[in-house]
Amino acid sequence: MSLDVIALVLFGALLHATWNAIIKAGTDKSLDAALVSAGGAAAALPLLPFLPLPASAAWPFIGASAILQFAYFQLVAAAYRAGDIGLVYPLMRGVAPLIIVSTSSFILRETLSGGALIGTMTICAGILTLAFEARKGSRRAIVLALANAVVIATYTYVDGIGARASGNSVSYTLWMALLPPILLFAWAISQRGLNAVVAHVRYNWWRGLIGGGGSIASYGLALWAMTKAPVAMVAALRETSILFALVISVVILKERSSIWRYIAGAIIAGGVLVLRLG
Repeated sequence: MSLDVIALVLFGALLHATWNAIIKAGTDKSLDAALVSAGGAAAALPLLPFLPLPASAAWPFIGASAILQFAYFQLVAAAYRAGDIGLVYPLMRGVAPLIIVSTSSFILRETLSGGALIGTMTICAGILTLAFEARKGSRRAIVLALANAVVIATYTYVDGIGARASGNSVSYTLWMALLPPILLFAWAISQRGLNAVVAHVRYNWWRGLIGGGGSIASYGLALWAMTKAPVAMVAALRETSILFALVISVVILKERSSIWRYIAGAIIAGGVLVLRLG
Protein backbone atom coordinates (compact mmCIF):
# COMPACT_ATOMS: atom_id res chain seq x y z
CA MET A 1 0.00 0.00 0.00
CA SER A 2 1.56 3.29 -1.12
CA LEU A 3 2.05 6.24 1.21
CA ASP A 4 -0.49 8.45 -0.60
CA VAL A 5 -3.19 5.76 -0.27
CA ILE A 6 -2.44 5.37 3.45
CA ALA A 7 -2.58 9.15 4.00
CA LEU A 8 -5.93 9.54 2.24
CA VAL A 9 -7.48 6.57 4.05
CA LEU A 10 -6.33 8.02 7.38
CA PHE A 11 -7.85 11.39 6.46
CA GLY A 12 -11.07 9.56 5.63
CA ALA A 13 -10.88 7.89 9.04
CA LEU A 14 -10.73 11.32 10.68
CA LEU A 15 -13.85 12.40 8.77
CA HIS A 16 -15.59 9.17 9.77
CA ALA A 17 -14.87 9.75 13.45
CA THR A 18 -16.18 13.31 13.15
CA TRP A 19 -19.60 12.38 11.80
CA ASN A 20 -19.96 9.53 14.30
CA ALA A 21 -19.25 12.02 17.10
CA ILE A 22 -22.01 14.25 15.72
CA ILE A 23 -24.53 11.40 15.94
CA LYS A 24 -23.35 10.34 19.40
CA ALA A 25 -23.67 13.90 20.73
CA GLY A 26 -27.17 14.39 19.31
CA THR A 27 -30.40 14.20 21.28
CA ASP A 28 -32.17 11.94 18.77
CA LYS A 29 -29.70 9.48 17.35
CA SER A 30 -32.04 7.86 14.80
CA LEU A 31 -33.04 11.15 13.21
CA ASP A 32 -29.49 12.47 13.39
CA ALA A 33 -28.31 9.36 11.53
CA ALA A 34 -30.93 10.03 8.87
CA LEU A 35 -29.77 13.66 8.68
CA VAL A 36 -26.16 12.60 8.17
CA SER A 37 -27.23 10.27 5.39
CA ALA A 38 -29.29 13.06 3.79
CA GLY A 39 -26.36 15.45 4.11
CA GLY A 40 -24.22 12.99 2.19
CA ALA A 41 -26.81 12.89 -0.60
CA ALA A 42 -26.99 16.70 -0.65
CA ALA A 43 -23.20 16.87 -1.00
CA ALA A 44 -23.30 14.33 -3.83
CA LEU A 45 -26.03 15.89 -5.99
CA PRO A 46 -24.13 18.95 -7.30
CA LEU A 47 -21.23 16.78 -8.45
CA LEU A 48 -23.19 14.13 -10.36
CA PRO A 49 -23.58 16.11 -13.64
CA PHE A 50 -19.80 16.34 -13.94
CA LEU A 51 -19.13 12.62 -13.58
CA PRO A 52 -19.80 9.66 -15.86
CA LEU A 53 -22.52 7.21 -14.92
CA PRO A 54 -21.28 4.03 -13.24
CA ALA A 55 -21.04 1.06 -15.59
CA SER A 56 -24.19 -1.04 -15.83
CA ALA A 57 -22.51 -3.89 -13.94
CA ALA A 58 -22.28 -1.65 -10.85
CA TRP A 59 -25.98 -0.78 -10.46
CA PRO A 60 -27.03 -4.00 -8.68
CA PHE A 61 -24.28 -3.30 -6.14
CA ILE A 62 -25.54 0.27 -5.66
CA GLY A 63 -29.03 -1.07 -4.91
CA ALA A 64 -27.75 -3.69 -2.50
CA SER A 65 -25.52 -1.12 -0.81
CA ALA A 66 -28.47 1.23 -0.22
CA ILE A 67 -30.33 -1.46 1.72
CA LEU A 68 -27.23 -2.35 3.73
CA GLN A 69 -26.52 1.32 4.49
CA PHE A 70 -30.09 1.69 5.77
CA ALA A 71 -29.50 -1.23 8.13
CA TYR A 72 -26.13 0.18 9.14
CA PHE A 73 -27.45 3.61 10.15
CA GLN A 74 -30.34 2.03 12.06
CA LEU A 75 -27.96 -0.22 13.99
CA VAL A 76 -25.55 2.66 14.68
CA ALA A 77 -28.33 4.64 16.32
CA ALA A 78 -29.65 1.64 18.26
CA ALA A 79 -26.19 0.62 19.49
CA TYR A 80 -25.38 4.14 20.70
CA ARG A 81 -28.65 4.21 22.62
CA ALA A 82 -27.94 0.84 24.24
CA GLY A 83 -24.32 1.16 25.28
CA ASP A 84 -21.26 3.30 25.87
CA ILE A 85 -19.31 4.44 22.83
CA GLY A 86 -16.13 3.03 24.38
CA LEU A 87 -17.61 -0.46 24.01
CA VAL A 88 -19.85 -0.16 20.96
CA TYR A 89 -17.58 1.67 18.53
CA PRO A 90 -14.52 -0.57 18.95
CA LEU A 91 -16.65 -3.71 18.55
CA MET A 92 -18.38 -2.42 15.42
CA ARG A 93 -15.26 -1.14 13.76
CA GLY A 94 -12.84 -3.79 15.04
CA VAL A 95 -14.76 -6.97 14.29
CA ALA A 96 -15.70 -5.95 10.74
CA PRO A 97 -12.15 -6.00 9.32
CA LEU A 98 -11.50 -9.28 11.13
CA ILE A 99 -14.42 -10.78 9.21
CA ILE A 100 -13.05 -9.37 5.95
CA VAL A 101 -9.49 -10.54 6.57
CA SER A 102 -10.70 -14.06 7.34
CA THR A 103 -12.93 -14.32 4.26
CA SER A 104 -11.38 -12.14 1.52
CA SER A 105 -9.13 -14.90 0.21
CA PHE A 106 -12.05 -16.96 -1.08
CA ILE A 107 -14.56 -14.14 -1.71
CA LEU A 108 -12.25 -11.77 -3.62
CA ARG A 109 -9.34 -14.12 -4.29
CA GLU A 110 -7.04 -11.55 -2.67
CA THR A 111 -3.93 -12.82 -0.91
CA LEU A 112 -2.21 -10.62 1.65
CA SER A 113 1.52 -10.71 2.22
CA GLY A 114 2.74 -11.85 5.61
CA GLY A 115 3.55 -8.28 6.66
CA ALA A 116 0.19 -6.94 5.45
CA LEU A 117 -1.65 -9.70 7.31
CA ILE A 118 0.27 -9.03 10.53
CA GLY A 119 -0.34 -5.28 10.21
CA THR A 120 -4.05 -5.76 9.57
CA MET A 121 -4.50 -8.10 12.51
CA THR A 122 -2.48 -5.76 14.76
CA ILE A 123 -4.75 -2.81 13.91
CA CYS A 124 -7.81 -4.94 14.68
CA ALA A 125 -6.30 -6.07 17.99
CA GLY A 126 -5.60 -2.47 18.95
CA ILE A 127 -9.15 -1.39 18.17
CA LEU A 128 -10.66 -4.26 20.14
CA THR A 129 -8.39 -3.40 23.08
CA LEU A 130 -10.39 -0.19 23.45
CA ALA A 131 -13.45 -2.20 24.44
CA PHE A 132 -11.74 -2.94 27.77
CA GLU A 133 -12.02 0.69 28.80
CA ALA A 134 -15.81 0.76 28.48
CA ARG A 135 -17.41 1.83 31.73
CA LYS A 136 -20.82 0.50 30.94
CA GLY A 137 -22.44 -1.83 28.47
CA SER A 138 -25.11 -4.42 28.08
CA ARG A 139 -25.75 -7.64 26.27
CA ARG A 140 -28.07 -5.74 23.92
CA ALA A 141 -25.33 -3.22 23.10
CA ILE A 142 -22.85 -6.00 22.35
CA VAL A 143 -25.33 -7.89 20.15
CA LEU A 144 -26.16 -4.72 18.21
CA ALA A 145 -22.49 -3.84 17.77
CA LEU A 146 -21.60 -7.34 16.52
CA ALA A 147 -24.62 -7.38 14.19
CA ASN A 148 -23.48 -4.08 12.73
CA ALA A 149 -19.96 -5.44 12.29
CA VAL A 150 -21.46 -8.11 10.00
CA VAL A 151 -23.35 -5.41 8.09
CA ILE A 152 -20.18 -3.31 7.77
CA ALA A 153 -18.20 -6.27 6.44
CA THR A 154 -20.98 -7.08 3.97
CA TYR A 155 -21.36 -3.60 2.53
CA THR A 156 -17.57 -3.27 2.37
CA TYR A 157 -17.50 -6.28 0.07
CA VAL A 158 -20.48 -5.07 -1.95
CA ASP A 159 -19.04 -1.59 -2.43
CA GLY A 160 -15.48 -2.74 -2.94
CA ILE A 161 -16.61 -4.97 -5.81
CA GLY A 162 -19.11 -2.40 -7.08
CA ALA A 163 -16.55 0.42 -7.15
CA ARG A 164 -14.20 -1.72 -9.19
CA ALA A 165 -16.99 -2.68 -11.61
CA SER A 166 -18.23 0.91 -11.95
CA GLY A 167 -15.21 2.24 -13.79
CA ASN A 168 -15.22 5.35 -11.55
CA SER A 169 -15.14 4.98 -7.77
CA VAL A 170 -16.16 8.62 -7.16
CA SER A 171 -19.24 8.31 -9.36
CA TYR A 172 -20.16 5.03 -7.66
CA THR A 173 -19.87 6.61 -4.21
CA LEU A 174 -22.05 9.60 -5.07
CA TRP A 175 -24.81 7.57 -6.72
CA MET A 176 -24.71 5.08 -3.86
CA ALA A 177 -25.38 7.93 -1.40
CA LEU A 178 -28.75 8.95 -2.86
CA LEU A 179 -31.09 6.12 -1.82
CA PRO A 180 -30.31 5.45 1.90
CA PRO A 181 -31.68 8.81 3.18
CA ILE A 182 -34.96 8.17 1.34
CA LEU A 183 -35.29 4.83 3.11
CA LEU A 184 -34.26 6.28 6.48
CA PHE A 185 -36.65 9.23 6.39
CA ALA A 186 -39.52 7.11 5.07
CA TRP A 187 -39.00 4.77 8.01
CA ALA A 188 -38.70 7.66 10.48
CA ILE A 189 -41.92 9.28 9.26
CA SER A 190 -43.77 5.97 9.45
CA GLN A 191 -42.62 5.49 13.05
CA ARG A 192 -42.58 9.07 14.41
CA GLY A 193 -44.92 11.07 12.21
CA LEU A 194 -44.16 13.84 9.72
CA ASN A 195 -44.40 16.72 12.22
CA ALA A 196 -41.80 15.26 14.60
CA VAL A 197 -39.36 14.60 11.76
CA VAL A 198 -39.81 18.06 10.24
CA ALA A 199 -39.32 19.72 13.63
CA HIS A 200 -36.06 17.85 14.22
CA VAL A 201 -34.76 18.68 10.75
CA ARG A 202 -35.60 22.36 11.21
CA TYR A 203 -33.39 22.70 14.29
CA ASN A 204 -30.64 20.20 13.44
CA TRP A 205 -30.15 20.52 9.68
CA TRP A 206 -26.55 21.69 10.20
CA ARG A 207 -25.67 18.31 11.72
CA GLY A 208 -26.67 16.66 8.48
CA LEU A 209 -24.67 19.00 6.27
CA ILE A 210 -21.47 18.74 8.30
CA GLY A 211 -21.78 15.05 9.11
CA GLY A 212 -23.05 14.10 5.67
CA GLY A 213 -20.22 15.85 3.87
CA GLY A 214 -17.70 14.10 6.08
CA SER A 215 -19.47 10.77 5.65
CA ILE A 216 -19.52 10.82 1.86
CA ALA A 217 -15.93 12.07 1.61
CA SER A 218 -14.71 9.45 4.07
CA TYR A 219 -16.35 6.55 2.30
CA GLY A 220 -15.40 7.85 -1.13
CA LEU A 221 -11.74 7.89 -0.14
CA ALA A 222 -12.03 4.33 1.18
CA LEU A 223 -13.66 3.06 -2.02
CA TRP A 224 -11.05 4.79 -4.14
CA ALA A 225 -8.35 3.13 -2.03
CA MET A 226 -10.02 -0.25 -2.59
CA THR A 227 -9.37 0.16 -6.31
CA LYS A 228 -5.67 0.61 -5.53
CA ALA A 229 -5.06 -1.87 -2.70
CA PRO A 230 -6.58 -5.06 -1.22
CA VAL A 231 -9.98 -4.52 0.38
CA ALA A 232 -8.94 -6.17 3.65
CA MET A 233 -5.97 -3.82 4.09
CA VAL A 234 -8.06 -0.71 3.38
CA ALA A 235 -10.86 -1.91 5.66
CA ALA A 236 -8.45 -2.40 8.57
CA LEU A 237 -6.64 0.89 8.05
CA ARG A 238 -9.94 2.77 7.84
CA GLU A 239 -10.92 1.53 11.28
CA THR A 240 -8.17 3.66 12.80
CA SER A 241 -11.01 6.19 12.92
CA ILE A 242 -11.50 4.97 16.49
CA LEU A 243 -8.27 6.75 17.47
CA PHE A 244 -9.55 10.03 16.07
CA ALA A 245 -12.83 9.48 17.89
CA LEU A 246 -10.94 9.04 21.14
CA VAL A 247 -8.90 12.21 20.57
CA ILE A 248 -12.16 14.09 19.99
CA SER A 249 -13.61 12.66 23.20
CA VAL A 250 -10.60 13.77 25.27
CA VAL A 251 -9.69 17.11 23.66
CA ILE A 252 -13.13 18.43 22.71
CA LEU A 253 -15.58 16.60 24.95
CA LYS A 254 -13.17 16.64 27.92
CA GLU A 255 -13.77 12.98 28.77
CA ARG A 256 -11.32 11.16 31.00
CA SER A 257 -9.09 8.58 29.35
CA SER A 258 -7.79 5.31 30.73
CA ILE A 259 -4.57 3.40 30.22
CA TRP A 260 -6.34 1.21 27.67
CA ARG A 261 -6.57 4.13 25.24
CA TYR A 262 -2.83 4.61 25.24
CA ILE A 263 -2.14 0.90 24.94
CA ALA A 264 -4.56 0.67 22.02
CA GLY A 265 -3.05 3.74 20.38
CA ALA A 266 0.43 2.22 20.50
CA ILE A 267 -0.84 -1.10 19.09
CA ILE A 268 -2.72 0.58 16.24
CA ALA A 269 0.23 2.84 15.39
CA GLY A 270 2.45 -0.24 15.25
CA GLY A 271 -0.05 -1.96 12.99
CA VAL A 272 -0.09 0.98 10.58
CA LEU A 273 3.72 0.93 10.46
CA VAL A 274 3.79 -2.82 9.76
CA LEU A 275 1.08 -2.36 7.11
CA ARG A 276 3.18 0.29 5.38
CA LEU A 277 6.37 -1.77 5.53
CA GLY A 278 4.55 -5.02 4.60
